[in-house]
Amino acid sequence: MKELHPEVVDRFYGCGSPLPPALTGATVLDLGCGSGRDCYMLSRLVGEQGRVIGVDMTVEQLEVAVRHRDWHAHRFGYKHSNVEFLHGQIEDLAAIGIADNSVDLVVSNCVINLSPDKTRVLAEVFRVLKPGGELYFSDVFADRRIPLPLRHDPVLLGECLGGALYWEDFRRLLQDLGCPDIRIAKQSPISLDDPEVAAKVGMVKFQSITVRAFKMPLEDRCEDYGQVARYLGTLPECLHAFELDDHHYFETGRPLRVCGNTADMISTSRYAPHFDVSGDKSTHFGIFDCSPGPQSQSDAAGGSCC
Repeated sequence: MKELHPEVVDRFYGCGSPLPPALTGATVLDLGCGSGRDCYMLSRLVGEQGRVIGVDMTVEQLEVAVRHRDWHAHRFGYKHSNVEFLHGQIEDLAAIGIADNSVDLVVSNCVINLSPDKTRVLAEVFRVLKPGGELYFSDVFADRRIPLPLRHDPVLLGECLGGALYWEDFRRLLQDLGCPDIRIAKQSPISLDDPEVAAKVGMVKFQSITVRAFKMPLEDRCEDYGQVARYLGTLPECLHAFELDDHHYFETGRPLRVCGNTADMISTSRYAPHFDVSGDKSTHFGIFDCSPGPQSQSDAAGGSCC
């Protein structure tokens, strides 16, 4: 953050920075990039040989982002900027020239809730992702469907609440798009501190959730094939442990029993060089013993899956 231009940081309106590890050399797409803060952070993380594409519909924000491309390239010691900004709709990435199977990672920072057609957005995400590619984004989710009149309320839309997806509808949507296993990387409750907002939508519980999903063939349940995974500790930002999601904490060097889906996520994605996965799917032992997700990192190292 200290390496970014002050105007880019000041004009950014996201919530947090949903950026996963293992980014060196990757092609990353940021949906709703705004002033480009996350794009420039990604620029530094992917390295000069990587590529970052930011998409936004707001011309004024993109003008801020584009204005500082050369400044950041010089700051990072790059001969040329590895960041490209495109003006367009996240519901139609084809219209701005983003090809099928061309992106390693798609990120977004509290933007998808603002789209009036989330199905098209997510369909486009899985179109442009390469096989084995990852969707990693943070957004607001609801514990029920928002009543229709409230979905168009300008105050609630401005607070990123009116467009919040009901989690189960989101799960079904991704399943229809061929992604039956979604993982929660982080989550925290959102309090409604404004009395006007609470009066309108106080019956709904909202969560800020960081989602991890992969473009790969997965099963709709966790199945047991007797597989064991061991994280090698080779990611500089994750020396002692790698957290795949809120119930898969891979302590460096410590074997962990995993279901078939988890084994595929870490062995057929860009994380593969950092894991040793033992076993294959030649022998099936039934459904994986899906005990409740552990509450602490030390418990998580013990071997529970989904």
